[in-house]
Amino acid sequence: MRKIFVSGCYDIIHAGHIQFFREARELGDFLTVCFASKEVLWFHKERKSSLPDEHKQALLNGLTVVDEVVVGEGLDEGIDFREHFLRIRPDVLAVTEDDKYSPLKRALCEEVGAEYVVLPKTPPEFAPISTTDIVRYIRAPQVAPLRVDFGGGWLDVPKFALEGGYVVNCAISPTVSLQDWPYERNAGLGGSGAWALINGKNGVEAELDLGVGWQDPAVISETGLCVWRSGPKPELEIKHNADFLRGMIALYWTGKQHDTPGTVENARDFDAIETAGKTARDAVWASSLEGLAEAVKQSYAVQVAEGMDKLPGEGESESVIPVEFLKSILAKKYCGGGFGGYALYLCADEETRDGLCEIEGFRAVEPYVLSGV
Repeated sequence: MRKIFVSGCYDIIHAGHIQFFREARELGDFLTVCFASKEVLWFHKERKSSLPDEHKQALLNGLTVVDEVVVGEGLDEGIDFREHFLRIRPDVLAVTEDDKYSPLKRALCEEVGAEYVVLPKTPPEFAPISTTDIVRYIRAPQVAPLRVDFGGGWLDVPKFALEGGYVVNCAISPTVSLQDWPYERNAGLGGSGAWALINGKNGVEAELDLGVGWQDPAVISETGLCVWRSGPKPELEIKHNADFLRGMIALYWTGKQHDTPGTVENARDFDAIETAGKTARDAVWASSLEGLAEAVKQSYAVQVAEGMDKLPGEGESESVIPVEFLKSILAKKYCGGGFGGYALYLCADEETRDGLCEIEGFRAVEPYVLSGV
C-alpha cells in the first residue's frame, strides 16, 4: 500500500482543498490529512480557529477521498505534523507549488525515506479562493461609502509616490450596497473600491492590480476626512470627523463616465499636485473650510492644464449656475481622475449648497464617519 501524506491549516475547507486532496490521493492508495490544531494556529498565526478541532476532524473524515485525519500539535513552524509523520512513515509527502516550508519538509522526508512531491497548479474547477478570502467575505460590510478627494490625487499610485507628499480625501454618504447604488457608475467616486469592499475583496490590492492608486479603498474602509502619506501603501496621518464640511458639499454629474486606468500615463504637473496635497493636509489639521477650498482650486488648475473641460461656474458654462450662487461657491474640481464623472463643489454655506442642488445635475452629499476620531 502506497501511503500519501498532506498537511496544512485547512481552517475553512473549500473547493481548492478538495481538489488538492483528490490529486494527492491519486499518487497512491491511502491519504492521511493533517491539519494544524487550534493551539498551533494561534501560536504561529495569532488567529482563532474557525471550528473546534473535533468538528474540523469530523468534516475531513467525511470526505470520501480522505482515508485518515490527524491533528498537528507540534510547535515547529511548518512541520507541526512531525510526530505523526515519523510514526506513519508515509511513502509520499505531497505539497503545493507555493509551499513556504520546502527545506524543512524535504529534510523530514529524508528521515523516513519518503518521496517529496510538488503538485503543479492545475486549472481550478472553481474560481480560486483562500481561507483569508472567505473570512474577508464573511466579514464584508453590507454597505459602504464612496469618496471625494481634495488634493494630492495620483500620489497614491506607487510609481508616482513622493516622499513628503499627501493625499487628502473624505468618505461620503449616501452609502452604496449590492442592491442599491444611488450614483452613476465609473464616476470618479471610488466605486470600484467600494464594490471590492462589500464583495469581501482586498480593495487596496484590487485597485493596485488595475494600475491605479490605493486612496479609494483606504478611505472607504477608514471613513471620515483623512490625510494619507504618499507611498506604495496607505499610511494614515490623521482622521478628522469632517464636521466643518457638513452641508457644504455638492456633486455635479458631468454627463459622461470616465476611465481612470486610461488616464494614468497622462502628462501632469506633479509638483502642483504635491502642493495641493500639502495645502489640503494643513487645512484638515486646522479644520479650515477656506484652506480646503484653496487646495481644491489648486487641484482644479492642474486638471484644466491637463486638458479637462471647464466646469459650470466659469467661462461659457457660467449660465448653468445662477449668478447669486457663484460668490458662495468656494471651489470646484473633477473627482478622481476626471475627464468626466462627478465634480466636487465646495460651498460657503448650506443654503448655497442646497440651492445648487435644485439645479439639474447637482446633488448633495455629506461626510461619512464611523469611528476613530
